[in-house]
Amino acid sequence: MMIRNMYRKNFPGQVAVFALASALCVSAAAQQPADGTSNPAPSAAQSSPGAQDQGNKLSAPPKEGFWGRVNPFARKKWVDRRLDPIKGELNELDEVNAKNARDIKDVDSRAQAGINKAQTTADGANQIATAAGQQAQQAGTIAGQASGKVDQLNGTVNGLDKYAEKNTLSIAFRRGSTVLSDDDKKQLDDLAANLTGHQGYLLEVEAHAPGSGSLGIQNSNRLAEVVKRYLVTQHEIPVYRMHSVALGNAPVAPTATGDTKETPVHTSYVELRLMENSLAAQDGSTPRLNPSQSGAVQP
Repeated sequence: MMIRNMYRKNFPGQVAVFALASALCVSAAAQQPADGTSNPAPSAAQSSPGAQDQGNKLSAPPKEGFWGRVNPFARKKWVDRRLDPIKGELNELDEVNAKNARDIKDVDSRAQAGINKAQTTADGANQIATAAGQQAQQAGTIAGQASGKVDQLNGTVNGLDKYAEKNTLSIAFRRGSTVLSDDDKKQLDDLAANLTGHQGYLLEVEAHAPGSGSLGIQNSNRLAEVVKRYLVTQHEIPVYRMHSVALGNAPVAPTATGDTKETPVHTSYVELRLMENSLAAQDGSTPRLNPSQSGAVQP
């Protein structure tokens, strides 16, 4: 009985000692590798061969005995040794990310500079194109003006020799006389007064006198010279503006008299025709004879 009682008294203490010893054994076993070797924990560089072979990938953490991946009895140094490789890989990732950020920023800066340069070049080309368009319009305007001036010049050149008959004046002489009457002088005075200060005209002096052959021609030529001499000496009409012809007793064409046949010459007379240049007619500077003048015949 005494032995049984002593066993009962000492049994709880023995159980506590056994439990404490078991816990110590488990803690010691947990702090050693699973394969039972006594090698120390690998360093950060040795524990992550996968990071060196595969770039920046995190290496898989090792198992910790029968506790799996979590050891409730792990010490701080042991945990630090396990975390050092991970921290190193994280630092490498941070450096890589920082480098990539710097590269991206540099690429973005260069791309923005290239875009700005291209935009500046495009703006300059646009300005040049606009200036070229304006110059082309100005050149077109100048070409149009030049074409108009050329057309005007062509019209001027073509109109230099174009004269149209505007009025006629007839000076009659007595048979065998070359003296101007007072009425004849008045007609010539009125004609000269209208011609003063004007340009672009010519006077055709056509003389007629009866008489056959050279006699009629000589008589008509003297009559034409009398008329021309009076206009030059009395009114300073330029000689180059008067063109005369002595027709003698040549029959007058039907178109000049309005008859159906040629009219023979029976009296001595000089017919003056005022010829107007087409260019002068545009300015209205060519003189016109007064239709009420004595002896004037309208065309």
